[in-house]
Amino acid sequence: MRRIQKYWLSLGMLLAYGAGCLAIPGARAETLLLATTTSVQDSGLLDALLPPFTENTGIRVQTVAVGTGAALRMGAEGNADALLTHAPQAEKNLIASGAADQRVEIMENYFVLASPPQDPAQLHALTDVEEMLRRIVSEESAFVSRADDSGTHKKEIALFAAAGIDPAITWPRLTRTGSGMGLSLQIAGQKQAYILSDLGTFLAFQARTGLVPLTGPEASLRNVYSVLRVNPERFPRAHAAQATALIAYLQEPETRKKIADFGVDQFGRPLFRPLEMPSD
Repeated sequence: MRRIQKYWLSLGMLLAYGAGCLAIPGARAETLLLATTTSVQDSGLLDALLPPFTENTGIRVQTVAVGTGAALRMGAEGNADALLTHAPQAEKNLIASGAADQRVEIMENYFVLASPPQDPAQLHALTDVEEMLRRIVSEESAFVSRADDSGTHKKEIALFAAAGIDPAITWPRLTRTGSGMGLSLQIAGQKQAYILSDLGTFLAFQARTGLVPLTGPEASLRNVYSVLRVNPERFPRAHAAQATALIAYLQEPETRKKIADFGVDQFGRPLFRPLEMPSD
């Protein structure tokens, strides 16, 4: 039911946005539609970043939080002004297609393989995430997959493939949610299952799920978030100036400090790390 409600909410926002664009020329000129991965929404980061942007610029941001794959499709179809996603190769493909014309890497964290406290497959003794996945599959342990074409799901597929496992494999205790990170983590907690998550949402939901991390900041689990502008030459209705303003805001030192500080008070550590901006 929650998935259905979320779908209709997102659809309603898109219809309202489209109606606003078509109704009166110049109307909603100070509105920006941001299609974003659920991890930055579920972690609470957008609630920390967007209100100051609106206060400083007068640009109101409507967000549609979906999996990265769905956000990129929105960009490819011109149904958003800007994207905040975490699937580097797919983002570069969107740039190459001409549907988006700017991509800036903003921040990073790491994916984490999370476990129920009792670690039924005894993965804590292993050091390689691919070996952990092979044991999960061989023992048919409980595992939750987002299965929603999100950035996290894309990473899961890549890790399974690297471990020599068919990503389409199924077993009795595998649950495919087709949902966002927060809900998927809660389901994993209820089912006492393993799950791959971005670090930010994992920490934000850890108290509710009771799950514990099995992996650390390994290079193979690096998770980079980028902001993209939908190309106004391809999609003339796109609010390019507003998207450009958001991209600039996300690179400002004050914003980068907000990102660096986010989560420290509550979790004792940041949920995301801002990336160094290229020098002129």
